[in-house]
Amino acid sequence: MKIYPRFSKEAVHALTRGGVGIVPTDTIYGISGLALRKRTVEKIYRLRKRNPKKPMIVLIGSLADLKKFGVRLRHSEHALLTRLWPGKVSVVLPCRGRKFAYLHRGRRTLAFRMPAWKPLAAFLKITGPLVSTSVNPEGKPPATSIREARKYYGNRVAFYIDKGRLASAPSTLVALARGRVAILRQGAARIRGTKQ
Repeated sequence: MKIYPRFSKEAVHALTRGGVGIVPTDTIYGISGLALRKRTVEKIYRLRKRNPKKPMIVLIGSLADLKKFGVRLRHSEHALLTRLWPGKVSVVLPCRGRKFAYLHRGRRTLAFRMPAWKPLAAFLKITGPLVSTSVNPEGKPPATSIREARKYYGNRVAFYIDKGRLASAPSTLVALARGRVAILRQGAARIRGTKQ
């Protein structure tokens, strides 16, 4: 287990080998691993004791990453996403392929977010899409520092990236419906939309 002061080649190497790490995001610390590696995703579910029916958010570095999950955007949806991203907004989009069932957990949708924080955005362009979920066993408070994260997970993760104390509201969660933005959960980003 390593602690890095910033995003590093060593962290990239650990992730590409199927490892799981504690990564600072644009909101809070996340337990992260490669989204396109089923074994890695299942490892995170076990590690966090996460409800197996709840999908995790997928962090992406570009709109082009959506194609890796079989997401096809209409012109109007593409235009909406370019207004919402990059930013602290997670967008629920259809992901119907059976090959992605390990991610969508039977819901046939996934929440994606393209962070605006430049160090993380650059990291995602190297690693590719990462799943991310808060750093805590199910039912316990999320870790806001590496010290708290280590109390939860110790040597059971490959690395920690230390960005000091991170405490934020969760991302704003939205869905796209009929050319509009429907707000499912108001969070760190204040946006206008139709509440559901």
